[in-house]
Amino acid sequence: MNSFDKKYTQYALCNEMMQAPVIVRNYDMAVAVPYAKAVLQTQNLLLTGEGSSRIFPAKHFRNRLLTSGINCNVVIEGATQAMEYQLDDYAVFGVSNSGKTKELVGLFSKLKEQNHPLFFGITATPKTPVCKLPKSAVVLTCGKEEAVAATKSVMEQALFFDSLLFEAFQLEKPLMTDISAKIEDALTVSIDPKIVDVLAKAPVVYFAGRNDGTAEELTLKTNEITRKKSVFLEGTYALHGIEEVMNRGEVLVVIDPFEQEEEKFRDVLVNGVGVEVIAISTRPTIFPTIMIPDGGAFKNYIELAAGWNLLVEIGISLGIDLDKPVRARKIGNETKVAL
Repeated sequence: MNSFDKKYTQYALCNEMMQAPVIVRNYDMAVAVPYAKAVLQTQNLLLTGEGSSRIFPAKHFRNRLLTSGINCNVVIEGATQAMEYQLDDYAVFGVSNSGKTKELVGLFSKLKEQNHPLFFGITATPKTPVCKLPKSAVVLTCGKEEAVAATKSVMEQALFFDSLLFEAFQLEKPLMTDISAKIEDALTVSIDPKIVDVLAKAPVVYFAGRNDGTAEELTLKTNEITRKKSVFLEGTYALHGIEEVMNRGEVLVVIDPFEQEEEKFRDVLVNGVGVEVIAISTRPTIFPTIMIPDGGAFKNYIELAAGWNLLVEIGISLGIDLDKPVRARKIGNETKVAL
């Protein structure tokens, strides 16, 4: 993706993607200080929201806790299902870019009726129910997104949870200017046209990788940006039965593949089915690979940016209006409650 070429800049989606490195570079980690106490008080967290507001921010956070060896219980759930849970001993963080997501407003309304002391909102839109129902809420700095597909807001939502991690558990903070530069590199890296062509022709795009929210979030973005059917294959699902219904010409994009699994992917999917496999990785793989810089603990942000870059190239090659899907809505299920 070229941030100066009108082919890209005509779309709000591309411009919003390119704002993400600036948001990361300028992010104030201290915003999480008032909320770190709630984390330490309970050691039980429910992270909720719908779609992109839950997938990447929450799963990246849980992955960071587990890989850092921090003993903190994290439950990730949609807000409607969470209404069935006993949450007295949980600090609840609800994320909604619009601040009007009906499911989250319903959960927050219930928690308020119960006088729950520890539920908090994270939103890009002030003076909305997600701001007003809890005692405290974080308003993101990214501003309103014009494109239907959420991008820059997803990264800032995840940044809040990373800052919560740093403030609550005193982990060493990274140099955000370095992370920002690597995200920009991933957004602008030139992608082999052969890779773009293979994906543009694919009737189905599968994503595989760690259960850290990255591959799953890109699965959703594939629907919104390229209008293609896509499936997230969690863990080793890609090697445990789904090959029975895969077809030649479909594509699997694997994010940061485990080196020991590459040969099996090739044997089962490439040789056995005729599925093309593409990798996004910091190292060369046995597949056509989009190379990205290593972001360490922030690698998920860089992988996500590379995936955005790829999806934009696919969408443009197909002549799709990147900002306006035919059916997908900016707010999946909007509340009509006025507070």
